Amino acid sequence: MPDLLRRLSPSPFAACPTKRPRGVGSIRSLPYEAAARSRVHSRFPFPLAVAAALLGAGCELRREMYDQAKIEPLEYSAFFEDGRGSRLPVEGTVPVGHLRADDHRYLGLGPDGETARGFPEDIEVTFEFVKRGQERYQIFCSVCHGYAGHGDGMVVQRGFTRPPSYHEERLREEPEGYLFQVISNGFGVMNGYASSIPVEDRWAIVAYVRALQISQNATLGDVPPEGWAELDLRGVPSGTRLPEGGRR
Repeated sequence: MPDLLRRLSPSPFAACPTKRPRGVGSIRSLPYEAAARSRVHSRFPFPLAVAAALLGAGCELRREMYDQAKIEPLEYSAFFEDGRGSRLPVEGTVPVGHLRADDHRYLGLGPDGETARGFPEDIEVTFEFVKRGQERYQIFCSVCHGYAGHGDGMVVQRGFTRPPSYHEERLREEPEGYLFQVISNGFGVMNGYASSIPVEDRWAIVAYVRALQISQNATLGDVPPEGWAELDLRGVPSGTRLPEGGRR
């Protein structure tokens, strides 16, 4: 009997056995299995409670980061007397980098307040500048106005309102500031692109539109002699005198 009791009461530092000791009946083994279960259960309640507490704190922290104490655009705020969360700039101030004192550059207007003719003084119309305008034009404008400016873009071919051709006499005579204003503010069903295209890129588009207008209405006199070799003169009658003494 003492041996049997020692076998039923293992050392408290020993691991809980997974099998019932040999020679122990099912009735006498009940105290042993109950003790084993109590030792197993007593090991885990505290770690589980700690893990649950940490998990709950993490969820609470995540919820606070998602729903921060901030004012979203146009949201009401009881902090200000007028209740507006979005504040207006202080009167008489200008944000850094937004001083637009040059009306020609930013509005397409001349000193007299009329639509400006020509390009702003700080913009140099170079080949690279016109190429930049071509790139921007093909991205933003060609879908309606077409690649050559005839108003036959892809959306027009699918039923959208047809814009006027850039090669109409009226638009060829309009000043550059007018084209800049239409790009910036829109016209008719066309939306303005002031928020999508920077100011300098809008002037680059104007320069490219001028290049398109020249290309579709040019004469041989507009082509320098070094460029004649690149022209397709198949439609020019034989014997036509080219500028400066050249001949077809």
